[in-house]
Amino acid sequence: MPRDLSFPYLEVMDVRLNNPEIQAKIDRWVTETGRGPDELIEDAVAGYFEELSQTQVMLNSRYDDLKNDRVKPVSGDEVIAHFREKSASRRSPPGSTRRTSRKK
Repeated sequence: MPRDLSFPYLEVMDVRLNNPEIQAKIDRWVTETGRGPDELIEDAVAGYFEELSQTQVMLNSRYDDLKNDRVKPVSGDEVIAHFREKSASRRSPPGSTRRTSRKK
């Protein structure tokens, strides 16, 4: 089977897994898919780095938005208060006008 030359360094890579649970998952995927373990690991590593790259682009974009005042930062206390209120309103019976008080 021809190798993917976009990852030539994997040609000589020998992966040893110390976690038996991960090894069992790989073995199960090999059995279920009929693909070799080297191919599965290459796909997993490529996917990981693709996702990492997308995350970096997204974080850089959000940082630029903050830096250029296109968005305003929200304090951790405000986020916590928002989610506490949201959670309390979900626990309230329908039609209830119960309001939560915020600790200061």
